[in-house]
Amino acid sequence: YVTKPFGMKELMARVKSVLRRSASGQAATLKTVQIGMLRIDPSFYEVTVGDKLVELSPKEFQLLYFLASNPDRVFSRKILLDRVWGEANFVEERTVDVHVHGLREKIEPDPGHPRMLVTVRGVGYRFRSA
Repeated sequence: YVTKPFGMKELMARVKSVLRRSASGQAATLKTVQIGMLRIDPSFYEVTVGDKLVELSPKEFQLLYFLASNPDRVFSRKILLDRVWGEANFVEERTVDVHVHGLREKIEPDPGHPRMLVTVRGVGYRFRSA
């Protein structure tokens, strides 16, 4: 759904985003990710740390799942916006920072000294597997 008035660039970006997401067949291929005490189950949109169920927003879940599915790889904010939000032209890069901060508060034992969601200064973020 796009509200009027809209620009042709915005419409084309949104159409490409929807096509990219639907063509990838993600729903059928998503697998549960288990790293240490963290378990991410995309079938039920559930995240648990140990025995504790963690409530996440849809974007927080998608961001965490993407990073945890690609452990130890560093992703720039721009790449994360494209892969998770799909409409990088219309969302500020700081949005990623806000979501990462929220995730750290929810899944890290000590959010001030994160061990899983690590900032790579000047580059972006990575999910540390060990």
